[in-house]
Amino acid sequence: PKPVVNAPISSNITSATIMNKAETPDPISAIADRLLAPVGGTLTADNMSRLSSDAITLIAYRMMRDEVMDGGFIGLIHNGLGPFIFPNPFAKAIRQWGEGTDDEPLLHDLSKLIYKARKLFEKYGEALTQDCTDEEFMALYEQYPEFDDLDDEFVCCEEEFSAAIERNCSLRSRSE
Repeated sequence: PKPVVNAPISSNITSATIMNKAETPDPISAIADRLLAPVGGTLTADNMSRLSSDAITLIAYRMMRDEVMDGGFIGLIHNGLGPFIFPNPFAKAIRQWGEGTDDEPLLHDLSKLIYKARKLFEKYGEALTQDCTDEEFMALYEQYPEFDDLDDEFVCCEEEFSAAIERNCSLRSRSE
């Protein structure tokens, strides 16, 4: 039987929220979707207070991962997620999820990658969020090559990062 979310959404992620990898090809999306369902399926400023910080961290990771895998950090920033991902304690929360686990070095590396992207967001965010044509958007990749190495690192390590996120949101639920 599929697990059912059996705790209020304001509590930490529970083991009942965690889906078995064999049941879904993308457990992180399945967990995020289950966490978002009680608040209308979408994270908004109005419903964010109804979710735990762990739930928001997992949802933010899924949002970041999907954007970076689709359009890199430039796409993430251009599509308006920069202000949600970078100024918030998201990178710190990711690093803390790994503390004391076998995944500590990997999640520390992910956290450092997010901090590097944050510095570029702070430097170029205003220019990257301007309305533009598709052609102008594609030109952003040529204009801001500083993002290339960050995109490459994330894409190269995405499976490992995602597996570590999945393991550690699961580990946190068992320890709390």
